[in-house]
Amino acid sequence: MSAIIVMLAGLGAMALGYLFYSKFIAERIFRLDPNYRTPAHEFEDGVDYVPTNRYILWGHHFTSVAGAAPIVGPAVAVIWGWGPAFLWVVLGTIFFAGVHDAGAIWASVRNKAKSIGAVTGELVGSRARALFMIVIFLVLLMVNAVFAVVISGLLIDNPSAVVPAWGAIVVALIIGQLIYRFNVNLLVVTGLGVAALYGLILLGPSVPVSLPESTLGLPQNAQWIVLLFLYAAIASLLPVWVLLQPRDYINGIQLFIGLGLLYGAVLLSNPTIVAPMYNADVPAGTPSLIPLLFVTIACGAISGFHGLVSSGTTSKQINKETDVRLVGYFGAIGEGSLALAAILATTAGVATLGEWQALYSSFGDGGVQAFVTGGAAIVGAGLGISETVAATLLTVMAVLFAGTTMDTGVRLQRYIIQEWGEIYRIPVLTNGTAATLIAIGCCVALAFGAGGLSGAGGLVIWPLFGTTNQILAGLTLLVVTVLLVRLGRRCGTP
Repeated sequence: MSAIIVMLAGLGAMALGYLFYSKFIAERIFRLDPNYRTPAHEFEDGVDYVPTNRYILWGHHFTSVAGAAPIVGPAVAVIWGWGPAFLWVVLGTIFFAGVHDAGAIWASVRNKAKSIGAVTGELVGSRARALFMIVIFLVLLMVNAVFAVVISGLLIDNPSAVVPAWGAIVVALIIGQLIYRFNVNLLVVTGLGVAALYGLILLGPSVPVSLPESTLGLPQNAQWIVLLFLYAAIASLLPVWVLLQPRDYINGIQLFIGLGLLYGAVLLSNPTIVAPMYNADVPAGTPSLIPLLFVTIACGAISGFHGLVSSGTTSKQINKETDVRLVGYFGAIGEGSLALAAILATTAGVATLGEWQALYSSFGDGGVQAFVTGGAAIVGAGLGISETVAATLLTVMAVLFAGTTMDTGVRLQRYIIQEWGEIYRIPVLTNGTAATLIAIGCCVALAFGAGGLSGAGGLVIWPLFGTTNQILAGLTLLVVTVLLVRLGRRCGTP
């Protein structure tokens, strides 16, 4: 099967979904009102509540919900064949993820930008709220702990990605100042930011960075995990416009350029998908396609974690309610396009069926490294770029997205703890610094308490994430539906 046909079918379907289905949802179901006073204006504080340009906010939302999950999930799920993964990514993005993300933002905006857990208390009841918020906190705990492990592994395996990955933070800090302090034109800032970021990517292979084998008794991956959590703690307390918004925005632009290069390379080289459409001869021990496909691919089809970002940070920055369509639904389209790229890279970036079967010799094989290796092979063949540079580009893409998800995840944990403080009247929990320290403490305790000095403790309970995450998505859609019924809307009908 030609990869071009699969690519065009997937991207074309998602484009039609945004142009027509999202318009129907926005205008006929949510009835987005451009004159509605959003919480970003009502509670503007310059830290968390900040009216934001919809394109910058789209970048924040998209990169925060993406992370490494829309790469990892499809890169593992193709073991059942590329056909089921393709259908779930495309149809899931159009009919589930877009509605879920936009709906969660809208529901939160209509309820003073409260988290979806707190909104549950007002629409369903206090017991449901308590249960929902515990589930939310545990999901965030798993995401933050595991993404720290994923990032540390990528930085160890790809030392050429260290300089561009950490240098992107400096670029983001400068972009934030240029936009909000000096009012520099957004297009100019975008051009400068992208040029700086890709300059760092080109520099990376020439300046590889590796940490010492052991420091204070901690191995390399544990050292990276500690540094990542220190960074996330600081980032979660900074005003969103200083680092979170500009980092997410420039990462979003970088991703679309990276996807453009990958998809362009597919058009030029026309690689063949060597994996079967449906793999009837899966390795021993592989679980059944149903229901595991829908749990393995969450981000990129539908994910409850998105509702946490939508109602946590994104809803506090919506300038006009009509921005919800672009930010929420198109943010999901962006993630779906990344998941589609992961499917192509892991099935068409391998030379032969035998090599692909060797790569997927057991369930759980593949993952980010398969995406990086396969994607680099396609980009190298199609564009003539060195595979080392292409691999650095794709690794940085994965690291930056996982990093932005950690930034947002820790901030969301802080919000949850502060909401608990308000609900149960515990003053110390409402303090931002105290809430952040508690959040980081829980993540570190999970990473090192269950994983020892390796810091990989989050992986112990990671198998629970897929199921918990999809339950959370279902509960979020339920809350949105209850709100629509309360408002007297004819849900899903003209």
